[in-house]
Amino acid sequence: QVQLVESGGGLVQPGGSLRLSCAASGRVFTIYDMAWYRQAPGEQREMVARIFVDEPTYADSVKARFTISKDNGKHTSDLQMNFLRPHDTAVYYCNARAWTDGKLTDYWGQGTQVTVSS
Repeated sequence: QVQLVESGGGLVQPGGSLRLSCAASGRVFTIYDMAWYRQAPGEQREMVARIFVDEPTYADSVKARFTISKDNGKHTSDLQMNFLRPHDTAVYYCNARAWTDGKLTDYWGQGTQVTVSS
């Protein structure tokens, strides 16, 4: 199994920046890729960014503002968020897909709150 712990959330003004970090532990050698999701109140959880090896993909709403990175040596993933907007307010979750019993399984962190408000 894989355990994920996020850090770095908080309150920021519109136009500001935050950096989220996710540390993986456990059977990290089984990790296939990592991602960040978010869930706003009353909304479905949505993927923000995913990284496979060194290839990132982004939701249209965050392209050119957010950057996902992954350090394979430290088993961490960061999400640099710039030019934040009130619409970005949500609980952000770190996700890892890992091979478990021959199939890709989703693992989740506990989530970290990001609030964009003046």
